[in-house]
Amino acid sequence: MKIRDLLAVESIDLNGKATGKTDVLNQCVDLMAKSGKIADVEKYRKGVFAREDEGTTGIGMGIAIPHCKSDAVKKAGLAAMVVKNGVDFESLDGTPAKIIFLIAAPNTEDNVHLQVLSKLSVMLMDEHFTDSLINANSVDEFLSIIDDAEAVKDANNEPKKEEKVSSGAFIVAVTACPTGIAHTYMAAEALEKKAKELGYQIKVETRGSGGAKNVLTEDEIAKAAGVIVACDTKVPTDRFDGKKVIVCQVSDGINKTEELVKRAAAGDAPVFKASGKASDTQQSTGGKESVAHQIYKHLMNGVSHMLPFVVGGGILIAIAFLIDGFCVDINSLPADQRSNFGTITEAAALFKGIGGIAFGFMLPILSGFIAMSIADRPGLAVGFVGGAIAANGTSGFLGALVAGFLAGYTVLLLKKILDKLPESLDGMKPVLLYPLLGIFIVGVIMQFVVEPPIGALNAAINEGLKGLNGSSAVLLGALLGGMMSVDMGGPVNKAAYVFGTASIAAGNYNIMAAVMIGGMVPPIAIALATLFFKNKFTAEQRKAGPTNFIMGLSFISEGAIPFAASDPLRVIPACVVGSAVAGALSMAFGCTLMAPHGGIFVVPTIGNPVMYLIALLIGSVISCVLLGLLKKKVN
Repeated sequence: MKIRDLLAVESIDLNGKATGKTDVLNQCVDLMAKSGKIADVEKYRKGVFAREDEGTTGIGMGIAIPHCKSDAVKKAGLAAMVVKNGVDFESLDGTPAKIIFLIAAPNTEDNVHLQVLSKLSVMLMDEHFTDSLINANSVDEFLSIIDDAEAVKDANNEPKKEEKVSSGAFIVAVTACPTGIAHTYMAAEALEKKAKELGYQIKVETRGSGGAKNVLTEDEIAKAAGVIVACDTKVPTDRFDGKKVIVCQVSDGINKTEELVKRAAAGDAPVFKASGKASDTQQSTGGKESVAHQIYKHLMNGVSHMLPFVVGGGILIAIAFLIDGFCVDINSLPADQRSNFGTITEAAALFKGIGGIAFGFMLPILSGFIAMSIADRPGLAVGFVGGAIAANGTSGFLGALVAGFLAGYTVLLLKKILDKLPESLDGMKPVLLYPLLGIFIVGVIMQFVVEPPIGALNAAINEGLKGLNGSSAVLLGALLGGMMSVDMGGPVNKAAYVFGTASIAAGNYNIMAAVMIGGMVPPIAIALATLFFKNKFTAEQRKAGPTNFIMGLSFISEGAIPFAASDPLRVIPACVVGSAVAGALSMAFGCTLMAPHGGIFVVPTIGNPVMYLIALLIGSVISCVLLGLLKKKVN
C-alpha cells in the first residue's frame, strides 16, 4: 500500500483559505467526505474535534496532522489542504499551519494502513519535502512529490547494521501517543535525526496502533547512558529501574529534541524507581487521556488476568457435572442430596473441588489487577483483599469491581500523603505502609459501606419475589431469568437462584427451570456472538468464547463475566433481554426442573425437555443478535 492509495484526488485542496482552526478542520472533514470513505460524516467530525480536545495535532514547523480512528470510517483515507498564508492551528511552536493532512482510520484490527500513515508522518519531518508540497502548482505535482519521496524513503529503509556503542554515547527512547498514528513516529524520527546530528547513537522503541516496534532489549537498556520516555499514554517503565530517565510529552520529542538528546547522553536526569512515586510516570503526561478510556484500561487489566481462572475453573466444574450426569440417576436421589449434584461420585468431587478453588480466585484477581493498573504493584495486595471481601460477602461481582477501583485510588492517595515522609523511608512504603494502611482502609469501607446496602438490596429482592409468585407465571419467569444475567453470580443472580432452590423444597419446580435457563443464556449467547460477530471481540475474547458453550450448558453463568466486565453497558442488557425471554418461555411452555444445578446434564429431570431446549435456543439467539448490534467493532 502506498500513500497515494489513501489520498484521493478529490480530497486535496492546494488553495485553502480558513479563518481559524475550527474552520480548517471542518473543511478538511468535508474534503475527506468527498472520498466516499466515511460512513457517518458527522460522527467522524465529532471524533476529529474530540481528538483535538485531548491535545493539539499542530506539531509545529507549519504542519498539522489531525486524525481520528472511528467506526464512522469505512476505509482508511487521507485529505490534504494547503493554506499558503498559514492558519492559526494552536501549534506547539506557535507557528501558523500551512499544510494539513487529515487522517481517517477505521476502527478495525487491520492495521496495514497505519504503516503508510506513519511513513507519511516521518516524511513530513523533512523540511524540503514539506516546502515542496506547500508550493506545488497542481494536484498531479503534489502527488508526484509524495511518490518520489516515498520511493526514496522505502529505498533507505533497509535493515540497519547494528553498531557497537561506547559508554556515554548511546541512549534509548520510547515514543507513544494516544492514537499511535502520527506523533509516535514523528517523535522517533526527530530523536533519531538529532542524535545522529550531535554524534550520538540512539535506539527508539515506538508504541503505535500497530503494536510495539524496535523493542528495547535488556542489554541495550543496561548500556544506555540515559532514557527518554516521550509518551502521552501508559507504557512499560519498570524495565528502566535504576536508569536515568527523562519523562516528557510526545510533542517534546518532536520540538525539544536537542535538549532531550543532550540531557540523556549526559545522564542529566533523575534516577527512575520501579516502585513508589517514580512509577507514576508510567501514566500519561500529556494528551489528557479521557476518564472513560482510563476506566476501560484499568478494567481490562483486571479482566485479562481473571479470564484464565474463569475458563480453567469453569471447564473443570463442567466436567464434574458431566461425570455425575452419566453415573447418577438424579431422580433416585433423596431431595436433600440433589443439591450435591456434581460432587456425588468421587471423580466428580475431585474435578469440582479443583475447579471451585480456581473460581474462588476469580473476584480477588479481578479486583487486584484493576487496582494494580491504577497504582502499580502497591495496589495489588489491597485490591486482592477487597475482592476477597466481596467474594465472601454479599456484594459479589459488582462489589469486586468497586473494590478494585477503590483500592487503586486509595493507594494513589496514600502515595501523595506519604510522599512527605523522609527519603530514608522510601523502601518501607511499598512493602509496609501502602499494604498495611491500604488494606485496612479498603477493608473497613467494604465491610461498612459497600456490603450493607448490597446485602439489604439482596434481601429486598428475595421478599419481592415471594410476593410475585402465583400472580403471573410468565412475568415471574421473565423477571427471574433476567435477574440471572444482571450480575452473573453476584447478589441479584444469587437472589433469584436462592428463590429457585427454595421453590424446589416447596414443590414448585417450574420456578427453578426459569432460573436455570436464565443463567445458561449469557455464556451460550456470548459463545455464539464470538463466532458470528468476530469483529466485535478481541483475539483473546474470540479464543475464550467457545469455552462458554460448555459453561453455559453446565449452568455456569460466570463464564460471561469477563465479557460483561469489559463492556457492561452493552453486554449486560443484551444478556438480560435474552435470559428474560428464555425464562418467560420456560414458564409459558410449562417446563419444570427438579435439580438445583447441572444445566444440560440434568435433562432427565426436566419436564417438557424439548420445549425447554427450544426456549434456551431462542433466548440465546436473541442475546447473540443484540450483542452483534450493540457492541462496537474492536480496534
